[in-house]
Amino acid sequence: MQPHLIPQRLYQWVKSRHFGMSATDPRYALVEACIIGFLSAVAALILKEGIGWLGGWRVALANQFGAIWVLPLVGLSFGYLAGWLIEQTSPTAAGGGITQVKGALARYSVPLSLRVAVVKMIGTILVLGAGLTLGRRAPTVHIGAALAAQLSSWVPTSPEHRRQMIAAGAAAGLAAGFSTPIAGVLFVIEELMRDVSGLTLETAIVASFTGAVVSLVLQSTNLKFPSSLLDLPDISFAVSDIPFYLLLGILAGVLGAFFNRGLLFSLQIQRRLKLPLSWRIGLVGMISGVIVSFLPPFFLDNAGLQGFLVMGELNGRTILLAFIAHFFLTMLAYSSNAPGGLFAPALVLGAALGYLVGDFEHLVTGNGVQSAYALAGMGAFFTAVVRVPVTAIVIVFELNTDFNIVLPLMLSCAVSYIVAESMSRGSLYERMLGDQGIFINATPTAQDFLSTLTAARVMQSNVETLPSNLTLDEVLQAMSTSSHRGFPVMENGKLVGIVTQSDLANLAQHSGQTALREFMTPRPITVQAEAFLSDVLYLLNRYQLSRLPVTEGSKLVGIITRTDIIRIEANQLEGNDGDLNEAMPEPSYIAYQTRAPLAGDGRILLPLVNPDTATSLFRIGAAIATQQNQEIECLQVIKVPKHSDPAQTSVITQHSRQLLQRAERLGRHHQIPVHTQIRVAHDIAQTILDTIRERHINLMILEWKGNTRTPGAVFGHVVDILIRKASCELVLVKLGKRKDAYPQELDKDATWLIPIAGGPNSKRALELLPGLTHLYTRSRSPIIWLCQVFSPAKSAPNYQHLEAIAKGLKEQIDRPVIPLPIRSQSVADAVVHLASAESCDVVMLGVSREGLLEQVIHGNIPKMIAQKVESTVILVRGSLEQSP
Repeated sequence: MQPHLIPQRLYQWVKSRHFGMSATDPRYALVEACIIGFLSAVAALILKEGIGWLGGWRVALANQFGAIWVLPLVGLSFGYLAGWLIEQTSPTAAGGGITQVKGALARYSVPLSLRVAVVKMIGTILVLGAGLTLGRRAPTVHIGAALAAQLSSWVPTSPEHRRQMIAAGAAAGLAAGFSTPIAGVLFVIEELMRDVSGLTLETAIVASFTGAVVSLVLQSTNLKFPSSLLDLPDISFAVSDIPFYLLLGILAGVLGAFFNRGLLFSLQIQRRLKLPLSWRIGLVGMISGVIVSFLPPFFLDNAGLQGFLVMGELNGRTILLAFIAHFFLTMLAYSSNAPGGLFAPALVLGAALGYLVGDFEHLVTGNGVQSAYALAGMGAFFTAVVRVPVTAIVIVFELNTDFNIVLPLMLSCAVSYIVAESMSRGSLYERMLGDQGIFINATPTAQDFLSTLTAARVMQSNVETLPSNLTLDEVLQAMSTSSHRGFPVMENGKLVGIVTQSDLANLAQHSGQTALREFMTPRPITVQAEAFLSDVLYLLNRYQLSRLPVTEGSKLVGIITRTDIIRIEANQLEGNDGDLNEAMPEPSYIAYQTRAPLAGDGRILLPLVNPDTATSLFRIGAAIATQQNQEIECLQVIKVPKHSDPAQTSVITQHSRQLLQRAERLGRHHQIPVHTQIRVAHDIAQTILDTIRERHINLMILEWKGNTRTPGAVFGHVVDILIRKASCELVLVKLGKRKDAYPQELDKDATWLIPIAGGPNSKRALELLPGLTHLYTRSRSPIIWLCQVFSPAKSAPNYQHLEAIAKGLKEQIDRPVIPLPIRSQSVADAVVHLASAESCDVVMLGVSREGLLEQVIHGNIPKMIAQKVESTVILVRGSLEQSP
């Protein structure tokens, strides 16, 4: 299914370039942020010029034919036209726009598109050109977010990526409107998203910077901030001014809180009237025109009035009149849901209030710099209305760029915020959203679990893949023997495509020798392991897919299907959390971690407990990692009492860090990527299981001391749990009685004993053997005894299978491999006797989960061998998961 807004060729080009979830790659995201910043700057300029032209035309008509006739008529006609346009084409374009963007970023279904942006722009030009005392910066934020949403909808992506692009568009819109790039980013963090994740910051910064720079380039040639608005001289601050700045903060907080209450009350009255939006805006425009026509002439031009107030070119009585008129006219205009914002009115009202306080100080003390009070008042009133003190401080500072204003500005904004919050708590925009049934800070309900569970929690880790060099006949054979209808395609350990039954439907004319890479779907859409299930479901539905590969970086770590999500949904609806409760981790806290490059095809987990044997265990892991091109994850778990919070319990990590740093040095020596982490937890076994899931572990190496003091345990409480529940492959190692028994013994004529029984785990043990023998043999060749125990009751045992395995193994490792059939009633006794007679250094065998636990309970093979053999014993158990 292709997006209806994109032409067919563009859509196919986008798919062929493997955007999709990979579009969240920082490279693509930053390019997209640059485009968003540029478009937002162009939109901001069009908005500014359009409002200026239409407002100038209105003032000229008023001067020519009389304000009492022109202003009400223009307000009525343009307001009605703007409301009608919004009602007929895009109702979402009504209002200031901040609530819509905030709702969309909170993952509510709020339309944001190119249509919204265009209608918002035209409606704002009509309304502000008609003389309503609103601002254009909030609509610019809305337009920037809508343009970003439209742009992100043209490529296959996730809701989370789209959300972050919308935030970047909002930042770019504010930056372009005010020419304040830093404030754009801060407003996104402080009000819209409250999210400081890396990608959000990066995209918001790039989009905001681009929007501000392009806006400056389009308005001037020297890249200097416009000085007509805030070029205020003689900014200073003295200790004697502090009481008056405190007074300014208190007044701004009180008046700002009343302003917000008045806005909310006016909105309620307007909703009760149930008038169409066109008539609401039109009537408010007419009433505003009538009121302004009786005010002094400079009220005709909103932009001119703002300049007069900020620059202090009016006397105190006129400034007070302007403050009162602007206060109520803005409240009236905003309550009509007209497309216009509160940013500029809040700054203008703050400037007027600041000048009044400055006049008061001058009257009392004969001192005071009124321009400084105007700037501080702008930030304080903006803070009281919007409740974003940091953004307010930065906006005013970026507009003036005078460090002398920072301290009085911070003082006034802090006091204003405290006072305003004391009178009416919470953001104005959140309260407006609450009236619409959208609650930003509500606790997620049970139905929101798709937005809290990640793909890594639900995916199947062991994936049945196909190499890209298979032929069509071989692919058909693989599909006929599998219960699955799709397979990821791998090449050199990397995901290069996906093949499904639908790909084979149109291959009747192709030769059976056609290579898989020629008919697979290349560069498939994938999801990252940390993606939420809501994002996964979005992609599955949008592109009509039945499965998605799950990746970590470029590495395939699992696959997730519709069936997996349906299973989780069914469990939730039935009130049976099932696997979710099983996967819920006990409280744990990562106290220390290091990360190496993701350069391997898989990952080996090495829980380190005993510093004396850690090096030997690491070398076993290094042998397997080298053979299979894998990374090593070293884990130290520090257990704390259950009544203690792991995140708040003081622990000493010095010795653990030294041990992990030793492992990192060994990794550099063997040229193997080594990740490390120290976790503080209540339950060691559960923490290891969590690590297996979170870090996508393929194989785990555990040490067993050869005995256990835990009553009822087979190998020990922790090891038994891991044997039963760890989904990855498991290598259980009992080192020889000498602490250096492994791997130093392999530096001489090491003798290996490999009992086989023909099962899959025996085969897996043989696959690991070449790497283990090659890495640590430095002198003469080791001898490998490959034995199979036959029952004496069997008259004619078949030795051909044993000989064939020995021959194949010898070709792989180029070492002496001696096949040895043995007749014995007890497999364990035969293996122990042979290991002792031949002084074998290492005994290695593969066992199933049942063989490793149930057989031990009945006194059978693994534990008896491990206990009675004095040399090193390696037990290999395969993965528990079924391939999807």
